[in-house]
Amino acid sequence: MHGEAAYATTAGAAPPQAAPAAPRTAGGDRPRPARTAPVTDLRGTARPGRPHRTALRFPPGDLVVVSGLPGSGKSTLMRRVVPARDGRGAPVHRVDSQDTRDRWERGRLRRLPYALYRPLVRAAHYLALRRALRSGATVVVHDCGTLPWVRRWLARTARRGGRGLHLVLLDVPPHTALTGQRARGRGVSRYAFARHRRAVGRLVARAEARRLPAGLGSAVLLDRPAAGALERLDLG
Repeated sequence: MHGEAAYATTAGAAPPQAAPAAPRTAGGDRPRPARTAPVTDLRGTARPGRPHRTALRFPPGDLVVVSGLPGSGKSTLMRRVVPARDGRGAPVHRVDSQDTRDRWERGRLRRLPYALYRPLVRAAHYLALRRALRSGATVVVHDCGTLPWVRRWLARTARRGGRGLHLVLLDVPPHTALTGQRARGRGVSRYAFARHRRAVGRLVARAEARRLPAGLGSAVLLDRPAAGALERLDLG
């Protein structure tokens, strides 16, 4: 598996820090430490009056998951920073359920309520993700974080293919995400938004503790200004 973790090139951003050493027991033996993972926290690095641009680098062929609340800016970020090709010249697959929904809404079913054909959109999205994963190329995928089986699927695919799996997590306040939903003219129910808040909250807490879910090799935490300062993904 790729040994290289994600890193950011930016002015003023600290590199991932190692977890503190566990204390020794009374017998002098150090207990076995829990699994930790590199985490780069870029929240608070982009401030007014301190303009700078950042880039995140991942090995080519790896899988990158972009997660956060609905309306946090995941689709906008992916469209802006994901390149068409990686450093080897191979295609990069950007798999976003929002793109799938947009295509269906421009098709023959556009006059129907979205709830009626939502299952078809989801099926199309996961079929596109399956094809992308089987290609062996770099995949950047939009993930809402509320479906653990998707992350397990990605982790299993990465492990079997000797590829790294990385998380880019947008940590924005709920009111900011709700404003983003209103700006795009689409929202989720209160129940669904509450589920997203719980799922993303757990991910943020685990990233802050450097105890990522199994299979994730690294994580990057972004707030809204840091996401806006992100210029590109370097894949290679």
